[in-house]
Amino acid sequence: MTNFNSLLNKKKIHFIGIGGISMSGLAEIVHHRGFTVTGSDMKTSSTTAHLEDIGVTVYYGHSKNNISPDIDLVVYTAAIKEDNSELLASKTLGIELITRSRFLGLIMKDYEFPICIAGTHGKTTTTSMLSHGFLSAKLDPTITVGGILKGIDGNIRIGNSEYFITEACEYCDSFLDFFPKIGVILNVEADHLDYFKDLTHIRQSFQKFACSIPADGFLAINSEVEYLDEFLAPLQCKAETFGLHSDADWYAEHITFNDKACASFDVYYKGTCKGHIALSVPGIHNVLNCLSVCAVCHFLGLSVDILGLGLTHFTGANQRFEIKGKIHNITLVDDYAHHPTEIKATLDVANAYPHHELYIVFQPHTYTRTKAFLKDFAKVLSPAAHIIITDIYAAREKNPGDISSKDIVQEIHNLGKEALYISDFDEIANYLLEHAVPEDLIITLGAGNINQVIDILLGR
Repeated sequence: MTNFNSLLNKKKIHFIGIGGISMSGLAEIVHHRGFTVTGSDMKTSSTTAHLEDIGVTVYYGHSKNNISPDIDLVVYTAAIKEDNSELLASKTLGIELITRSRFLGLIMKDYEFPICIAGTHGKTTTTSMLSHGFLSAKLDPTITVGGILKGIDGNIRIGNSEYFITEACEYCDSFLDFFPKIGVILNVEADHLDYFKDLTHIRQSFQKFACSIPADGFLAINSEVEYLDEFLAPLQCKAETFGLHSDADWYAEHITFNDKACASFDVYYKGTCKGHIALSVPGIHNVLNCLSVCAVCHFLGLSVDILGLGLTHFTGANQRFEIKGKIHNITLVDDYAHHPTEIKATLDVANAYPHHELYIVFQPHTYTRTKAFLKDFAKVLSPAAHIIITDIYAAREKNPGDISSKDIVQEIHNLGKEALYISDFDEIANYLLEHAVPEDLIITLGAGNINQVIDILLGR
C-alpha cells in the first residue's frame, strides 16, 4: 500500500476526472510540489482552464491514449466506472491506482494539523469559515474546499504552514481514508442512501471517523446529534460540543438578526463569554457552523476576536444563498440545497430576507434521494408561495423508472398546496418573467445545473 514516503518517489501523476472540485485541488497541490501532473475530463471548464494556465496537461475526453507508460500513479474518483478506458489502460500497464480519498489522506499525513470538517450538511460553509479565521490569524493554511471561496479566489489555497483544512465527505466512506488531527461533526442525518443502507450505517461511519482522531487531537461535535454518547464514549481524543443551548460546551446567547437575516451573538464557552461575533452570512444554521469553528480555534489557542475579524469578510461560498443579481428589481438567489434539512434552512433564511412573494425552483438530485425523501421534500417546500419542480438531476445514477419529479408535485398537492412541474429551463424562465413582480424573490435550489435558469434570466 502506498504511503506518503513512497508517494514522494512518484514523478508523474495522472488524474482521471481532474476537473472535479476536489480532484483539481489535489492536482494543484502536487503540481506545486514539483510533480509532473496530467489529467483528463469530459469537458472544458474554468477549473481545467486554470490548471492548464499553471502548467498541468489536461486531455478532454477519456481515452487509453491519455495513459502513457511513464505515469507512476493514477488517481481516480468514486464516479469513475470499472470499464473506464483510462482505468483499464492503467491496469494493463501495471500502473499503481489510488482513489481520490486515499490520495487526499496521504497528502494530509504530511501536515502536523490536518483539520477535517464532516457532516451531512454545512461542510463547505464551515470549512470556508474556518479558513477565513486562519487567514485572519495569518496562519498561512493549505485549504481545499468543495466550492469556490471568494477569500482565496478558488477552491484551493497552498500555504506554507503545518495547517491543512479540508472537507471530509462521508459518501462511500471517503472520510475513513483520512488522517484528521482535528475533526468537526456538524450533523449526522440520512443521506447518500444509494451507498448507505440506513441511518444506522451512516452513524457507524461517522463514529469510525471520530475514532480516527488520535489521543492528542480534538473533536467538535453538535450537541444535538442523537445518542451523542455513542460518539463520545469510545474517543481517545479531547471532545467538546457546540449548540444553541447552554447544555453544550460552546453556545450562543443574545442572538439578533439584521435585515439580511445575518446573526450577531455572544459566544459562550462553559458559561464564560469569549467574545462577540457578527456574521455576514444569513441563517441560524450558520450560528451553529460558527460555534464549531470557535471550538477548533480555541483548541489551537486562537481567540474568538481573531475569528470574528475574519468572519466579517466571509459573505458565503458560491451557491450558498448566493445573490446572483436582480432583474426588474426581482432578487435572484442560487442555493446548493438538495436535502430536506438544507432546503428548510434555506427557506428559513428566505423568509427572513426582505421580499414580497417567494418563487422556488427545485431540481431534485439523484433518484435514490428523491425516492427516500419524497414526503419530506413536499413538506419543506409546501410553505413557499410559488413552487416549480423540474426533472431529477441523475448525477451518477440511472433512471430506475419508479420515481419522478411529478411525484413531488403530487405530494405537495396532497398537502393542499399548489406546485408546477416544468421540465424545460427556458420555459421556467419564461414563467418567472411573466409572473414575478418587483420586490419578489426567486431561489433556484439543487446541486445539479438548475442555476442555469438564473443565467437565462440575467441573460435576458
